[in-house]
Amino acid sequence: MRVAVFASGRGSDFLSLVEASEKEDLGWKVVLLLTNNPEAGAIEKAIAHNISYKYLNRRDFEERGDFLRALFSALEEHRIDFIALAGYLRKMPPEVVERFKGRIVNIHPALLPDFGGKGMYGLRVHQAVLDAGSEFSGITVHLVDEEYDRGSIVAQRTVPVLEDDDAETLAKRVLEVEHSLYPEVITQFAKRI
Repeated sequence: MRVAVFASGRGSDFLSLVEASEKEDLGWKVVLLLTNNPEAGAIEKAIAHNISYKYLNRRDFEERGDFLRALFSALEEHRIDFIALAGYLRKMPPEVVERFKGRIVNIHPALLPDFGGKGMYGLRVHQAVLDAGSEFSGITVHLVDEEYDRGSIVAQRTVPVLEDDDAETLAKRVLEVEHSLYPEVITQFAKRI
C-alpha cells in the first residue's frame, strides 16, 4: 500500500511512519509527503529519507479547481492508495474525502469526541484536557470525513494525566504513544486493502 502523509509541522509523526515502514515489511510504505507549509520540518525529514515531497497551499491558487487538480495530480503521480494526516492543519477537501473514502485517517492528540474540532491542535488540545480536569488524555486515530475530528474512531489509547502535568509535559507523553499507535493502525489498513 502506497501512503501519502499530509503534514504541516515539524514532522515527528511523519518520521515515525517513515521509520516504521523502513524497518520491516508491514505491507505499506510512505512514498509522498504533502505539505501546505514551505517551512515544515517534515520536508527535511522527507529529504533525509529520500521520500518525494510536494508543497501545495490552496492560497497559492487563484481557482479552487486548479488547487484540486494539482493535489490529485500529485497523488496520482505517486500512485497513492492511502492518506495519513499527521499534523496537517487544513480541512480535507470533500473531493479528496470522496475519492479516498475509508482510506484517509488522522491522528488526534486527545480522546475524541472530546477536545476536537476546528482550532483544537497542538498545545491547545493538551491545555483543554488539563483545564477540564480530565484524569486521562490519549490518542485517537479516526477516519477523515468532511468535518474536523468527527469521522469514525479507528483506535484509541489512553495516557494518564499526572498531577504536575502542564500542556508541554502531557504533550510529550502523548506524542510517544502517537508514534507507536499510528504505524500499527496503518498496518491494519494495509492488511485489508
